[in-house]
Amino acid sequence: MSHILVAVAWPYANGPRHIGHVAGFGVPSDVYARYERMKGNDVLMVSGTDEHGTPILVQAEAEGVSAQELADRYNKVIAKDLCDLGLSYDLFTRTTTGNHERVVQEMFRQCLANGYIYKDKQQVAISPSTGRTLPDRYIEGTCPICGAAGARGDQCDNCGNELDPDELINPVSKINGETPIFEETEHFFLDLPALAEANLTWLKGTEGWRTNVINFSIGLFKEVKPRAITRDIDWGIPVPVDGWIDNPNKKLYVWFDAVIGYLSASIEWARRQGDPDAWRQWWNDPQAPGYYFMGKDNITFHSQIWPSELLGYNGEGSKGGEPGEFGKLNLPKEVVASEFLSMEGKKFSSSRGIVIYVKDILARYQVDAVRYYISIAGPETSDADFTWAEFVRHNNEELAASWGNLVNRVANLLHKEFGRIPEVDPGDLHDEDRTLLAHMNEAFDTVGNLIEQHKQKAALNEAMSSVAAINRYISAMEPWKIKDDDTRLAVVLHTAAQAVSDANTLLAPFLPHSAQRVHETMGGTGVFSPLPHIEEVEDLDRPGFRYPVITGEYRLGENVHPWKREAIRDGVPIAKPTPIFAKIPKEAVQEELDRFQSELDARRAKESERLAAEQAKLKQGED
Repeated sequence: MSHILVAVAWPYANGPRHIGHVAGFGVPSDVYARYERMKGNDVLMVSGTDEHGTPILVQAEAEGVSAQELADRYNKVIAKDLCDLGLSYDLFTRTTTGNHERVVQEMFRQCLANGYIYKDKQQVAISPSTGRTLPDRYIEGTCPICGAAGARGDQCDNCGNELDPDELINPVSKINGETPIFEETEHFFLDLPALAEANLTWLKGTEGWRTNVINFSIGLFKEVKPRAITRDIDWGIPVPVDGWIDNPNKKLYVWFDAVIGYLSASIEWARRQGDPDAWRQWWNDPQAPGYYFMGKDNITFHSQIWPSELLGYNGEGSKGGEPGEFGKLNLPKEVVASEFLSMEGKKFSSSRGIVIYVKDILARYQVDAVRYYISIAGPETSDADFTWAEFVRHNNEELAASWGNLVNRVANLLHKEFGRIPEVDPGDLHDEDRTLLAHMNEAFDTVGNLIEQHKQKAALNEAMSSVAAINRYISAMEPWKIKDDDTRLAVVLHTAAQAVSDANTLLAPFLPHSAQRVHETMGGTGVFSPLPHIEEVEDLDRPGFRYPVITGEYRLGENVHPWKREAIRDGVPIAKPTPIFAKIPKEAVQEELDRFQSELDARRAKESERLAAEQAKLKQGED
């Protein structure tokens, strides 16, 4: 048994999640975690809501609530979204916990002690109308390197280079369109150049990464500059240094603290298990791999920033040093980054109304239909486009007609002809029966190896090709025509039932909700496909502060099947089945397109009103 860390990108707590988000970090991470658990490995899957930074402050002010109130609201919304999707977190928590603050401050102190954090001054962007520091990503302008418009204050997506806001040509605030002013203030910096050689050596020593991810990651080191890890802001984690710790207007910046959440969530999980050091099995054992799942816009933070923080904490940069109380921490085994998902040819954008929220699509369609579409047509290694027509087609032709109909047909024949799984003598099997069973048995290695390589599209296609093989077998054998040979009928239906059971195991990581129903339809009992649940807990270090977490019991038990064939049990009763998947009416495509356009028009009108009001305020101030 291996210990495997599945570290899932932290969604920012400023709104509900849309399917573009979960296509990158959510469903792929869960498929992988479920597969590794079915193999018998001890998986720790952690994440939570990322709740600090200026964007939270800006939105909270606009809504007339405190930053904590805003974070509390969306922490609950996001936790429900992800739990409803069936994402099997061992712990999904948040960054405003006392535990997270303690872990972040320990990381800071040791990196400082090892010489990889130092104090200096830099130009920061200030909003003229509010006097508040503007986050790098809220400033846009022309890239000084490649000349592309729309470059952000931290990075140009066109050329991939890291930037500082004051380097942009004609910078403007994305909040209200005003031109920021720049002031010099004192901050702490992470010395990325002192960690670059060790970081790059680690990257070049990795194996099996997606080509686009490793190439982008190595390209980050063409030019490396120190990056400020504090901001002039009153919402964030206090800086654990004399003269700074009590300063209400100096905090650790959100990108420094958020990635530490993987470690802090692991520690919180261990503390809640009653074994405070249990997390070390995933973080201090060099044989325990960690896989980090995200969208490609997060690669920089997981291939450069987080590894640099870990190397600095371990004392493994050019300045040497030693680990702190956490011991030597593992670097990621792989950064599994997906490309972008668009919607009907348009880039997802909540602010512009180009969005399909998780809660909305799950309110109208089966959850495994959503998971299936994301898995079979998502942005694994290249950008992909969500279309309602394709969503409906995949559901109707593949889930409902091919897989769901197969399960119902086999179960119905078993119920009608025998009322149970019939007993058979292996010597009565024909070559075509053995061929199908051999094919299904081999599929475990084929599908499993593809999931291990993070080729989930190919894995799901292989699993569905096995479903097609069972359908061909049923069509060729025509059990409904076998009228006077009970032995042959029993063999055919027993073979089909075993193959369906095998296919259900192959599909379980992708379709956990329906896998349980298929398991029960074929006479299974107990929990076959564990699902997460939400618990409200009290903060371990701040009595009275309560919040929801996603958790669950997913480890192998007597009723959880491993990643291999489990022989069906002869004599198990088979009840009359009910449909597993519902077909979606073709009219739903146009209904969804009309709904999207209506919501888009309403959002654009509201945004125009907001911008007009902001401009009126600015003009009034000038007068």
